[in-house]
Amino acid sequence: MTRQQTSQRSDIHGRITDTIIAALEQGVRPWTQPWHSAYPSDPVSRPLRFNGAPYSGINVILLWSEAITRGFASSTWMTFRQALELGGAVRKGESGTTVVFASSIIRTETADGGDDVERSIPFMKAYTVFNADQIDGLDARVQPTASLSDPFDRIGEAGRFFANTGAMIRHGGTSAYYAAAHDYIQMPHCDAFRDDVCYFAILSHELTHWTSAKGRLDRDLSRYGTDRSERAREELISELGSAFLCADLGIVPELEPRPDHASYIDSWLTVLSGDKRAIFQAASQAQRAVDYLHHLQPRIADEGAA
Repeated sequence: MTRQQTSQRSDIHGRITDTIIAALEQGVRPWTQPWHSAYPSDPVSRPLRFNGAPYSGINVILLWSEAITRGFASSTWMTFRQALELGGAVRKGESGTTVVFASSIIRTETADGGDDVERSIPFMKAYTVFNADQIDGLDARVQPTASLSDPFDRIGEAGRFFANTGAMIRHGGTSAYYAAAHDYIQMPHCDAFRDDVCYFAILSHELTHWTSAKGRLDRDLSRYGTDRSERAREELISELGSAFLCADLGIVPELEPRPDHASYIDSWLTVLSGDKRAIFQAASQAQRAVDYLHHLQPRIADEGAA
């Protein structure tokens, strides 16, 4: 990788991290802003590409934050060229939003002993997308509709989703937590929450913690023990995992701030200020956790073949 490419990658990490830090300094968690949008009756959705495929990881946070800040109602985003291919045109004067694409390339190198060795080299590049609200002339089919329009149906689906994970969930007391030593989730009784959605939002947070266990994702953050940031990083992963999962389930939690959120925000600011890659890593780990939970769900095709 050239010095210029390394500088560009560092700049991407820095610019995006600085944006998130600015929001946290205002007491705002960018990944929860959609819950307080101007359209509270609409089911929450991940940001979607022009073809309806959902964005993942860090791009979810970036596009959610931008949509709320700029008042976009559409969840669909696309590049300038994709808009043209769909018969639309970005309105003059509109500014785009930066998202990132991360992947790797395989490069064959000659080792000291003369043998050829394949190395995986990660890379990241930024590109610009526009919200469908910034584009004229798009076909109505570009605007996807939610498959579950009834909030009651979405609650039922969420309940089945969590049951299908097989996690041991105990009820009682006034605290919610994942007991790693005994591998169970402790939750207050459902009637202790404002509504079922709030219960599921907290459960999704604890279930993200649950995925960290050995035999599941084996999420090891011990390398951050020297600066004592393990807990802050794990809580950030679970915060993001909960937001991603709630969006996938189409539920809109309206949570009251927890007493420990101020201290968590302070700890996240410390981590992000010292590590420009931390939010990218947390978003990636959160995405892995949510993907794992989705993989635990019964396969419709398999059920039909049985």
